[in-house]
Amino acid sequence: MPLAENLLFYGDNLDVLRRHIKDESVDLVYLDPPFNSNASYNVLFAAKDGSQAAAQIQAFEDTWKWDQAAAAIYDETVEAGGSVSDVLRAFRTFLGTNDMLAYLSMMAPRLIELHRVLKPTGSLFLHCDPGASHYLKLLLDAVFGPEHFRNEIVWQRSTAKGHAFTRFPTAQDSILYYGKTDSVTWNPAFIPHRKEYVKSHYANVELKTGRRFTLGDCLNPNPDRPNLTYEWNGHLRVWRWTPEKMQAMHDAGRLIYTNSGMPRYKRYLDEMQGTPVTSVWTDIPPINSQAQERLGYPTQKPEALLERIVGVSTNEGDIVLDPFCGCGTTIASAQKLNRRWIGIDVTHLAIGLIKTRLRDAYGDELKYEVIGEPTTVEDAAELAKQAPYQFQVWSLGLVGARLAGAIKKGADGGIDGRLYFHDGSDQTRQIILSVKGGHLKADDVRALGYVRKREQADIGVLISFEKPTKPMRGDAASAGFYESPWGKHPRLQLLTVAELLEGKTIDYPRTAGINRTYKQAPRALRKVAEPQGLFDADDA
Repeated sequence: MPLAENLLFYGDNLDVLRRHIKDESVDLVYLDPPFNSNASYNVLFAAKDGSQAAAQIQAFEDTWKWDQAAAAIYDETVEAGGSVSDVLRAFRTFLGTNDMLAYLSMMAPRLIELHRVLKPTGSLFLHCDPGASHYLKLLLDAVFGPEHFRNEIVWQRSTAKGHAFTRFPTAQDSILYYGKTDSVTWNPAFIPHRKEYVKSHYANVELKTGRRFTLGDCLNPNPDRPNLTYEWNGHLRVWRWTPEKMQAMHDAGRLIYTNSGMPRYKRYLDEMQGTPVTSVWTDIPPINSQAQERLGYPTQKPEALLERIVGVSTNEGDIVLDPFCGCGTTIASAQKLNRRWIGIDVTHLAIGLIKTRLRDAYGDELKYEVIGEPTTVEDAAELAKQAPYQFQVWSLGLVGARLAGAIKKGADGGIDGRLYFHDGSDQTRQIILSVKGGHLKADDVRALGYVRKREQADIGVLISFEKPTKPMRGDAASAGFYESPWGKHPRLQLLTVAELLEGKTIDYPRTAGINRTYKQAPRALRKVAEPQGLFDADDA
């Protein structure tokens, strides 16, 4: 029995790759690993001994530090030997034990695993900042072999903003493209001809059809072709086609003759594929503040960028893997193009956002399996113990809510999450949430009621492990009801983790499209394909 056709993993991608993804099972890897941009979007890899690990200071920080975790993974990779070991040791000699070495040490074993899981016809596209691209290229040369480097793609992600007084403003990202072998899947990409080019090169227009065309040469550029040397319309030449093809072109009205009788053939604009895409991409703009697909994720890439990468390097039904899947643009693009996919991320915020994005785009039609999320109360208790912040994000995600803001003790004003909705009026309504992973106190319900009134929220929700006592439920009931066109909804609602795992959720107006907590992703246009298994059962 096959597994679900698509897989979404919560966890450290190195661990997931080693434990769950088999050799030569993936057709395309795209990754956009976090770098030292000081953007806040990804939590990574806590040290097992509890000491501070790189990027664990705050939620979503991607600034790498040389610490115990970085040193340990450096030693593990170097001691394995081989070309990657040589390159890492050279990096340490040149860079010293700084943040860049920490980043490269983190990337090295992951690139080794990604190379392992690629099929012989597979490709890897690594999206990176120009400040790290030269180091990453050397690292990729060590993993894939320099002979399998194919392109460094330059994507113009923005226009110049203001002045950079000692250098040119940076406006591009680098995408390093490698093949597993010399024989990779490749579907050439084209972009429409520029208007100026069409006007100058396809100036002729057929009166009957309105089709634009230009006149091409019928002569063969290779003069040594005896089989194509013959007389046509009084001219002995080496022609581009056989006599039979030349006659067919004539009969179809595709040949136009000059005064001397030399043929020229009509090359129609609508039969041309366009201009081949080069390694410099200036035709895909970044996501701006008004873009329909914008979800508010700091490093979100445009779907057009990922659709190009997926389209050129895979075929329908192939498997696409993104080990740093963030808000899920790779997944969305793969699904839209009828590819199967595997996504991995180490934050519940990302996993929750991807699930929301897929639900907005495909409703309940799309089937996929989420691996690594708590599925029992015991699992959730362990998450709350090991990673309280991640437990909070996961709990809020179960009801479609999002974090209220930065997690700082005493700074959230008693609010852990918010959920927005509409009830048919023009006004946006609000639900505030409080998450209690530890002991539930009698004052927790009364405090929630106070905060709800202070924030002028319509509903307040308390999520807890422990079952609320009878007096707590009495306090909640005394808050009364919020009334909407769909009925009455308790002002204060108490939900346990066990109830959420059983499918219970918040009682509030839920008509199509009114939940605005996350910006809604565009509805997918393509028909969802029939499910296909990623792996057979004996490969699980």
